[in-house]
Amino acid sequence: MGYPKDLLSAGEEVSFILRPHFRAILLPILWGVLVITGFGVVIYYVWAIEWLRWALLIITAVLVIITFITPFLRWLTTQYVFTTRRIIIRSGLIAKKGRDVPLSKVNNVSFNVTVMGRILNYGALQIDSANEDQPLIIEDVPSVEKIQKRVYDLYESDDARRRTPDATTLQQVAEAVTEVLEDDIRPGSASS
Repeated sequence: MGYPKDLLSAGEEVSFILRPHFRAILLPILWGVLVITGFGVVIYYVWAIEWLRWALLIITAVLVIITFITPFLRWLTTQYVFTTRRIIIRSGLIAKKGRDVPLSKVNNVSFNVTVMGRILNYGALQIDSANEDQPLIIEDVPSVEKIQKRVYDLYESDDARRRTPDATTLQQVAEAVTEVLEDDIRPGSASS
């Protein structure tokens, strides 16, 4: 699932897109399997009572929606988008939530990996921003140490881009200097 290009600024490109680590849906999968298995076991014993069969089916459907489908859709619709100019977090299927942090405002990029994170290769990425009171904390980032380095590389590239004037800026400066010099050289100019 790509990021819509019409949501990017002029000259901005997507560097990479991540989704939360699959660990985020392991527990919901386990719950879904347990609920469906439990339904199968109970329905075996109450098969003869039709109203109880339907009641159990409805209860099981609600539990599957709550314990598996909702967390799975939350995982599926969460994106961590890293562009050449900002970090974008988007989530939600119907109601959407998002947060952007410009790379130019990034002060620090750090990570935290728990013991389970070391085993399954995930962690939390913390991005401190100059214009935010609270850091941006991205949970369940796969290969978080590599991602931290890539974010730092993006920051350095963005910093270099902002420090290096583009051809249009250089042309505008040259025209302004030429105009000032021509004004000073014209006869009748007040240069004395």
